[in-house]
Amino acid sequence: MNILNKLGISDELADMLINEAVRKAKELGVNVSIAIVDEGGELKAFKRMDGAPILTIQIAIDKSWTAVSFGIPTHEWYNILKDNPSLAMGFPKIPRLIIFGGGFPIIYKEQVIGGIGVSGASAEQDMEIAKSALKRLES
Repeated sequence: MNILNKLGISDELADMLINEAVRKAKELGVNVSIAIVDEGGELKAFKRMDGAPILTIQIAIDKSWTAVSFGIPTHEWYNILKDNPSLAMGFPKIPRLIIFGGGFPIIYKEQVIGGIGVSGASAEQDMEIAKSALKRLES
């Protein structure tokens, strides 16, 4: 019998990622929502900055969920779907699936341990904010 040994996201790590994302968003002069989910896609931490639109709440959560569900950044879905008509028609109808930038899996020691989603700025800025937070894992 094999038993899996899984890594997970601690409260401390989730808070660190949120704080770094907020710092980067302020540096860029944007107000966003940031969601961190655990390896099962359940919400671990969340922050909606003052002034971030209400709709960004669900989008940030769904970006983080999409990223952890498949283990790939959300922006990669467009290239996967664009040349595959059956997937392109079916996948976007899946509730919570986001196919634009701002969601990344959180990978530690080659394991997907969660996801981060950022919403409220341009897709490029959302991605920059999430990447800045993920760089904290490297230090």
